[in-house]
Amino acid sequence: MNTRKFAKRQEQSLARLLNAKRQANSGATPFAKGDVKTRGILIECKTCVRDKKSFAIKKEWLEKNKEEAFSMGRDYAVLAFNFGPGQKNYYILDEQTFLEVRGSLENAR
Repeated sequence: MNTRKFAKRQEQSLARLLNAKRQANSGATPFAKGDVKTRGILIECKTCVRDKKSFAIKKEWLEKNKEEAFSMGRDYAVLAFNFGPGQKNYYILDEQTFLEVRGSLENAR
C-alpha cells in the first residue's frame, strides 16, 4: 500500500470519529486546505506507513496549518499524527487552544 492510501485511511477514520468532513485531495486545492475539517477546526494529518517509535514534528507544518485555518475561517488548527497504521492518533495544538480546552474541561466539572 502506498503512502497516500495510509494517509487517506487515517483521514477517513478521523473524519468519522469527529463527525467531520475529509478534505478532497488532502487540501491540495487553492481554495480548500487541510485534511479534515469541522465547523471550527482545521486538522492536518500525518501518518507513518510502518510502525515507528518516534516521529518528528516540523514547525512549518504547525505554522502552515494555522495560516490555512485562518484563511478558511476556522478558529483552531490541530495536527493529528500516529506512529503507524492502525495506531491511535495524537493531537498537537497551540498553547492558547490548550488553555481554552483546559478551561472548558474544568468548567464541565
